[in-house]
Order: sequence, then C-alpha cells, then structure tokens
Amino acid sequence: MEIPDLDAVRQLNSVRYVRLREISEPDKRVFNSLRIVVEQAMVNEAVVVVSNRPELANVLSGAHPIESVEGCKKFQLSWKHYLAYLVTEELVGSNAPNGYIDEVYSGRILRVYTKSHFLDHIMRDTGGHIQEVLHYKLVCLDHLIDIDVISYYPPDVKVFAYGEAFSEREGRLQ
Repeated sequence: MEIPDLDAVRQLNSVRYVRLREISEPDKRVFNSLRIVVEQAMVNEAVVVVSNRPELANVLSGAHPIESVEGCKKFQLSWKHYLAYLVTEELVGSNAPNGYIDEVYSGRILRVYTKSHFLDHIMRDTGGHIQEVLHYKLVCLDHLIDIDVISYYPPDVKVFAYGEAFSEREGRLQ
C-alpha cells in the first residue's frame, strides 16, 4: 500500500477549517481518478460581519467571517482510482458532532476510517474486491460538506502555498 505524504496530511489536519474549491475526475485516460482541492480558511478578525436586516443585529454582533486570506494553504488530494465517493450536504448529513460510537477513525479534517457506516454500505452492496477497501472523509466548511471516498489506495496529498497555482489539466504546480 502506498503511504501518503505524512507531513502534508499533518498540515491538513492541523488547520481549523477548509473550503471545498474543486472536485473533479481530471484524467479521463485513467478510469475513476479523483481530485479534490480544498483551501484553508480562518476567522478573519480584520473584518466584521454586518447585515442590513435588523433581526440579525444581535446574532451578528461582533461576528467575523471565516474565509481564505493571505497565508492560507491549498491542499490537493488525488486518488489514482476510487471505488465510490459521496458528497453530503449538512441538512441531510450526520448530526453526530463527535461521530457515531460504532465508527472508528483517526484524523480531524482528513479522517481515515477503519469502521464506518459508509464502508459497511459499500462492502454490503458491492463485491469482487481485489484488496482491502479504505474509507476517507474530508470535512469541509462549505455548508458542512463531507466528502467520503472509498478506494484501494490512499490519496496523494500535496500542499500549495497561498497564491500558488496548479495546472488544471495536470494537477501540478505552475
């Protein structure tokens, strides 16, 4: 089994928030390849949230936006082959703030599950697996989107500094 860049995974799990920037199947020559790009976000203390709606004045008093600012990193996660992925929006997703007691995972932003409901579903409803099936969850800020990926392989994780671009076609730094 390939091991992802542990420093990149550590950096990803050390940030407080990430926003989903891209999810794509970039290389049509490779069956079921997947790329997810997320960007670090933080509470921007330099900006105060205001609203022209009086009913929100008390709620937003002293609030600051959570956004990507100079110094935030981008993270690219690439799977050379996935079996399944699922994007779940907050209103229908899990409402268990610390996960479910019967699920087992490590990591915070990038979770690696050894036992999960999604993994159980995949194993129950598919077959013919050629090796161990792995489950990864990326917890994003945008509408509390969770992205679950089932694969035989861990993702390749890369870190880009603020303002660094990567080639959309090749997924590499420009």
